Amino acid sequence: MAAQTLSPELLKALQDGLVIPAHPLALDENRQLDENYQRALSRYYIASGAGGIAVGVHSTQFEIREPQHNLFETVLRMAAEEVDAAGLSRPFIKVAGVCGGTEQAIGEAELAQKLGYDAALLSMGGLQGWSEDEILKRTERIAAIMPVIGFYLQPSVGGRIFSYEFWRAFAEIPNIVAIKMAPFNRYQTIDVVRAVCASSRRDEIALYTGNDDNIVADLLTTYRFNVDGETVEKPIVGGLLGHWAVWTNKAVELLEEIKAVRKEGVFSKEWLTRNIQVTDSNAAFFDPAHGFEGCIPGIHEVLRRQGLLRGTWCLNPDEKLSPGQSEEIDRVYEQYPHLHDDEFVKANLTKWLAND
Repeated sequence: MAAQTLSPELLKALQDGLVIPAHPLALDENRQLDENYQRALSRYYIASGAGGIAVGVHSTQFEIREPQHNLFETVLRMAAEEVDAAGLSRPFIKVAGVCGGTEQAIGEAELAQKLGYDAALLSMGGLQGWSEDEILKRTERIAAIMPVIGFYLQPSVGGRIFSYEFWRAFAEIPNIVAIKMAPFNRYQTIDVVRAVCASSRRDEIALYTGNDDNIVADLLTTYRFNVDGETVEKPIVGGLLGHWAVWTNKAVELLEEIKAVRKEGVFSKEWLTRNIQVTDSNAAFFDPAHGFEGCIPGIHEVLRRQGLLRGTWCLNPDEKLSPGQSEEIDRVYEQYPHLHDDEFVKANLTKWLAND
């Protein structure tokens, strides 16, 4: 069977740059799926102007795959239903998180394809014992099913370091449509961009930031390398981010502003200040002060304050806000009122929570 490919419309939108939030999981006080709020979150991202959603990823909690919860198919299906019900006239990419060994990843990709997803965000977490060649073969198997977005995950949350040669070979795999770079490390980010620029598929692969600690600077940067005597330039065009699961309407405005600035080719030093403001906010949400232990509850806490979640509960009861994290969220709310979208949420929340 031929691999599923992206439509020309979606491919163009992906290469132009999209805001793709990593979709959280809504639970009630008994740590059971709260369908009403789960659907409300999808409606929020769609209404915010996002260009897609990523479901079944880290922010959706990897525990959804465990037999005692068995929520992977459920949350993917619900998000797809909400996108379909919205009847959007703009391109909107449905991305499914795919992880695990080769057979698990194949099963998840086939399920995502059946549910109408457009691409797989292929995690390489938890494969510490695998060789780079084995991981490339696994990638080829998934790309033979549906379009793949590669994922460079930071080691502090389960990822690993890959060589430049790995990314060079990775970029040559047909049906890789984008790479999300999230090593939270400038050196390793450059490795990926340089590898893509050196590949024969450089014009077919969109670069996305997952570096929640450097969002604005990533999006403003054009990389330039000499490849076999030719000058090759490539920008990071959009973001697939846990950070953009909150304050999403403002994130959409931010990316549109950055696109305009990129087109002009000149920007003021104020953008460097804005980069730090977004990073400081991310520190409150993602909790690097405690090794990112509170990153999912931190996202939940912002959504709870806005009324988009009823609590910060996670499937793993040990995942909760770290000491002082709530106060840090208070601080960034006060420091950067221009970054939040509370008014937008307040104006639409009743509609998103309505059971039609």
